Amino acid sequence: MDIVLSIFQDIKWESIIATSIRIMIILAIVFIVKKVVKAGLEKFEEKLVQRGKVSGETPSEVQKRSETLIKLLRQGVFIAIWVLAGLVLLRELGFEIAPILAGAGIVGLAVGFGAQNLVRDVISGFFIILEDQIRVGDVAVINGTGGLVETVNFRTVVLRDLTGTVHFFPNGTINTLSNVTNGWSAHVFDLGVAYKEDTDRVVEIINKVGKELKDDEYFGRLMMEELEVFGVDKFAESAIMIRGRIKTKPIKQWEVGREFLRRIKKSFDENGIEIPFPHRSIYFGEASKPMDLKLVEQAAVRGRSDSQ
Repeated sequence: MDIVLSIFQDIKWESIIATSIRIMIILAIVFIVKKVVKAGLEKFEEKLVQRGKVSGETPSEVQKRSETLIKLLRQGVFIAIWVLAGLVLLRELGFEIAPILAGAGIVGLAVGFGAQNLVRDVISGFFIILEDQIRVGDVAVINGTGGLVETVNFRTVVLRDLTGTVHFFPNGTINTLSNVTNGWSAHVFDLGVAYKEDTDRVVEIINKVGKELKDDEYFGRLMMEELEVFGVDKFAESAIMIRGRIKTKPIKQWEVGREFLRRIKKSFDENGIEIPFPHRSIYFGEASKPMDLKLVEQAAVRGRSDSQ
């Protein structure tokens, strides 16, 4: 009994109470910080959802992307908070945290060197999703390879091209990314007509075809604006090039463009507008004169023979 009493008498109760109070204060601060961070992330998620709805995204896609981003941010911030709080608590309990920090630094350095590509991919993927650069269902060109976006996650982007080939791109290796169907798309056309044609008349025919296409029950819904004719773009080798554009809903530019070109060909044929093709005169030198000249010479020789 005396031993127990002596042990209790040797305990520094003031120090224990002070340490306990500091630990409770630290835990209370952690609890408050977590609440503040959670509330801030919820507001940020609401802003992301509202911005997605304003841009015309489907609610399911907006919610999915927002939840993914917020989940990643929440996990990262909470882990950082608890790691810092744990180090402070260990110090309050009398542990020396300098060796722990040194060991953690060495381990982190080793892991960083081994997983630097993975970390780069995840960080790049986070910003791709955050900035809404591409989404599932878009048509994109990544590092020169085009295709339909099938998957977008924090490590890779998956494209499927027209032949069905699936391409995997680690996010950290994406150097160039072009979204062909972000918001709206366009079919840009270059129509070549013969030099003898009246370009003003050709433009009128093109505008007429564009108006008929816009008034079409099916294709009109796919077009966002009336057809635009920019005018004569350049003098090519065998034709005058007239450039224009049709703005369409995303991914519909190819369907509308094919129908437009089909109607243009029929309309040009009906109005006698010539769509030229390159002309070549083949000449083999003095040993072999052009065919028409050779035929004339043969006819002349034959005529002289008949007269004799």
